[in-house]
Amino acid sequence: MPFWPRKMRRGLCNPVPIEKDTDMRVIITEHARKRLKDMRQEKITVQDIIGAATGIPGRIPTATRFRGFFAKSGRIFDIVAKDIPGGRLVITIIGK
Repeated sequence: MPFWPRKMRRGLCNPVPIEKDTDMRVIITEHARKRLKDMRQEKITVQDIIGAATGIPGRIPTATRFRGFFAKSGRIFDIVAKDIPGGRLVITIIGK
């Protein structure tokens, strides 16, 4: 279960829904791909990142850190993402 801001957990704010498109494009930066080779991010796959990024509801107008995603290997990681006209941009990955 990912970490959501306190207001969203209590239901006090309604995120702007995005179209329920299975075609939402996830763009992973070169920086994020390079970090996957680091020791803290080992065993986190590109498919884990795509699943985490598509699981975030609403629109992300500014770069925001989302915490508490689980990779299939069991490793916990955070992502920093932002919505751009071309899709959802994953800026970096932080392994725990």
